Amino acid sequence: MAKARSVRPALMILAVYFLSTWVGAAAVQAQGPVPDITLSCQQPQPIEVYPGATRITIIDCSLENPTIHQEKVNVQIQSGALAAAGPASMTVGAQSDVSFQVVARAELRMPEGSQIISITAEVVQADGITWVGTPTTYKVLAVIRQFSRLRVASEVAFLQLRPKVDYMLVFDVYNDGNAMDRFNVGVDNYDDLNDEGFQLSIPLVSVEIESMSPAEKIRVQMRTPKNQGWTDKYFSLMFKATSEYSVRTEGIPNYQIQTMTIYIRGVYLPGFELMSTMMITTLAAAAIAGRHRDDDDDSDEPRVLDARLF
Repeated sequence: MAKARSVRPALMILAVYFLSTWVGAAAVQAQGPVPDITLSCQQPQPIEVYPGATRITIIDCSLENPTIHQEKVNVQIQSGALAAAGPASMTVGAQSDVSFQVVARAELRMPEGSQIISITAEVVQADGITWVGTPTTYKVLAVIRQFSRLRVASEVAFLQLRPKVDYMLVFDVYNDGNAMDRFNVGVDNYDDLNDEGFQLSIPLVSVEIESMSPAEKIRVQMRTPKNQGWTDKYFSLMFKATSEYSVRTEGIPNYQIQTMTIYIRGVYLPGFELMSTMMITTLAAAAIAGRHRDDDDDSDEPRVLDARLF
């Protein structure tokens, strides 16, 4: 009996609570249409994620209350890989509207692409009385814009070579942008070096590189000048890589130049290679002839001595 008496007051309190809630809802319905809210948002601007950018975009939204009730509306935001912030709740007067903003922020160097941002509004109170409404959701698309960035490096910065020497130069091109890009490569001062007697050849004129992938190695075949006489001179070779995306979309070419110093020291004489070949051939012939004479000395026949004095 004691236990039944202790449970009865609790049941009475719950019954009164549910009755008051039902009465409040009935009173709200008696005042007019069921509480409701309309949500609308504008498409945000693309997000820039290059180093130094703000990396944010702003979404302008509006809540419209078509009923005669004053409503409290809860707002929830789902932004995927983006960070987002906005009001958690708002009060909207009868037959009026309220504007608010949602700020979305991307990570530095975030890959090019898009993220869906879902904004949900739900009426939780009408005229100060708790209300369980039907949520309404509006979705917008946040676009992560591509940007170009590159680096150029070389294995050596200084070379000392002789005239008329073949050498393979190697340069590394890195794509530090946030999407695949094509890079045009070449020697920026090709004409000047050609006038000085250099012979240059690049097998590749452009290369496509994935974002943040290992460097692509670009090879430049070079033959040093064969100007007649003594050479003691410094030259600069300027290797250049340019982002094709920057030229096509950003309006300003984004490029990097790696300068290499080449010191040519030595002598070049036309026909010197032929003279060297003839000298080697003459020495080889003399050695063979000497071997034959030694063989003749080993014969058993007596040699006639020459009485002449030298």
